[in-house]
Amino acid sequence: MKKLSYILILVFLVSCTSNTIFEKPKDLIPKDTMTMLIQDMIIASSAKFVINKNQQKKINYMPFIYDIYKIDSLRFATSNFYYTSKIDLYEEILNEAKTQIDNKKEFYTKMKSDLDSIRKDSIKKAALKLEELDTINLDTVVVDSLKTDIKKDTLKKKN
Repeated sequence: MKKLSYILILVFLVSCTSNTIFEKPKDLIPKDTMTMLIQDMIIASSAKFVINKNQQKKINYMPFIYDIYKIDSLRFATSNFYYTSKIDLYEEILNEAKTQIDNKKEFYTKMKSDLDSIRKDSIKKAALKLEELDTINLDTVVVDSLKTDIKKDTLKKKN
């Protein structure tokens, strides 16, 4: 029994230390394209549960991503399989994709806050104008405009 346990431990250790790196496929997606592809795939997969303009949900956007990059799912699968065999390279790809997504999120969050502040400012200005219109007596405005017209007419006659 003791020998069997030693053999199992030895087999386990030998199988764990194997670094299998697969052969580079002929149609390998380049590293920078793979980064952008994974970034778009992450966005597409998270957009699946968001309601779009047509009030639809649960739409699979992956075929659109494949069309944009002019690849098929098999080419992506083989390239992804190759990159996962090289852990360090795949980690770089994923970190770069995450960084780009974070930058996009920061950009759109800032843009949204800027638009919201502009909208809030315009609403405040409109509210102030409404308050001013409520406090102005329209009869005095008409009389004042008539007075200014009268003054202009008298000035024209003098000249």
